[in-house]
Amino acid sequence: MKAAVMYGAGDVRVETVPDPSILRPTDAIVRTVRTCICGSDLHPYRGMAAQEHGQSMGHESLAVVEEVGASVTSVTPGQLVVVPFAFSDNACPACRDGFHTACPHGGFYATPETNGLQAEFARIPQADGTLVAVPDVDPATADESLLASLLTLSDVYPTGYHAAHMAQVRPGQSVTVVGDGAVGLSAVLAARQLGAEQIILMGRHVTRTDLGREFGATDVVAERGDEGVAQVLELTGGLGSHAVLEAVGHLPAYEQSYRVARTGGVISRVGVPQYEDAGVGFGSLFRRNLRLAGGPAPVRAYLEDAIAQVLRGDIAPGKVFDRTVRLDEVPAGYTAMDERTALKVMVDPFAV
Repeated sequence: MKAAVMYGAGDVRVETVPDPSILRPTDAIVRTVRTCICGSDLHPYRGMAAQEHGQSMGHESLAVVEEVGASVTSVTPGQLVVVPFAFSDNACPACRDGFHTACPHGGFYATPETNGLQAEFARIPQADGTLVAVPDVDPATADESLLASLLTLSDVYPTGYHAAHMAQVRPGQSVTVVGDGAVGLSAVLAARQLGAEQIILMGRHVTRTDLGREFGATDVVAERGDEGVAQVLELTGGLGSHAVLEAVGHLPAYEQSYRVARTGGVISRVGVPQYEDAGVGFGSLFRRNLRLAGGPAPVRAYLEDAIAQVLRGDIAPGKVFDRTVRLDEVPAGYTAMDERTALKVMVDPFAV
């Protein structure tokens, strides 16, 4: 089969690699219907040290089950399934508490142990606890926009939702979203679903912020730093927002977040932090009783509800995709996202 492999910063190749096979009775093999490139994939794309053997890439997938291990009972061959970006058993205490990304029997794709999902086929560990079937949708005849929205449920939309959920966004609140990438836009959509009255999107790319307005943003602040903070405070009557959803992962975005948070508010981070040390002392969090929340989204915890919302037409998060490529065009897709000429790139692995 073909799969995307990264050999170092800026060096993504599509290669022929061995087909996956059942290794454990809890595994399933899936055929990829759609996959995509994530903003977090750009971190190694910009900074990964050169490697001789490379690393398979990708962690988002909408797929059809091809084969299941002997102990798998929740899905069967032929079913369309959403593949969360992390696999889990959905049965341990961590999963029952709703934090599937901390499952002691789980893990992540695109690692030396488990290959990535930017590929024609994939092995899914812990298939019973991980895969969720999509009822009554035939990918061969389904509308492309529906497939796009279902694909976002493997990561990007539930990650935005997780930011809002961990911030305990409630009806009538003011919310500021920092970052106009696909996760930030998904956080806007989720905040609107949870009833936020004011949603301020901090972003500088007009095509993205226009989509943010469509998703529910009431205001857009393009400026950063002191000027951006001043504008958010002006929009909130000098108080700041009850919840700040940080979807970037860089230290300036975090610092901007606590500066626009309302006293007693919460900062919820879902952008993968590209830093180790962040201010939590008197001048940042402590003085104004700010709380810090967020982390890797437990996609599996939100999937049934999110699938139902998409199928009913309540949400259409697939609008974050603005380019579709074939699998052999994945390197160009990385370049487009890195250069910000594409918001989020979807991959149709069997397109000709």
